[in-house]
Amino acid sequence: MTRYTALPINTTTLKELRVADDARRPCVPYIATSDDAGSPLRCCLRPIRLGERIAPVSYAPLRRWAATMGARPGAYDEQGPVFIHADDCGGFTPGESYPLDRPGALRTVRRYDARGHIAGGRLLEVPTDATAGFDAAFDDAFSDPDVVLVHVRALEYGCFHFEVRRPSAEEQ
Repeated sequence: MTRYTALPINTTTLKELRVADDARRPCVPYIATSDDAGSPLRCCLRPIRLGERIAPVSYAPLRRWAATMGARPGAYDEQGPVFIHADDCGGFTPGESYPLDRPGALRTVRRYDARGHIAGGRLLEVPTDATAGFDAAFDDAFSDPDVVLVHVRALEYGCFHFEVRRPSAEEQ
């Protein structure tokens, strides 16, 4: 069982992205091909399946978090490409393991403080026991009392995968 909650893109944001993305470009859905299959979806945090209706969108996860928290990330604000389902898919249901946890995959675990500034990070090669590996990486990140948010990203492209927020006192 995971000790932290992986957070996908929330439903309100998904509705907005399905109209126009964070770069203000219109959403352009298409049917997934074999070239897309296996790439991660950020709405339900699972791999794309051949034949699904998907859309690549530009997404600014830190900017959206900062807007809800009153933070000012300044130059640390960034946006990049992610895939989402073009239509509502029901979202992500947390489970026994972290999403997109293929052993051997390389992930960056990037830490942010309450201002939305990068507060460090580390490389994680997903181990065979992926849940224990992610738990240890998040334990390490949140051992710094200034860290409030962690982004998990693909090393190869820097793409955002999911976020984890500091657990509340009740959750610890």
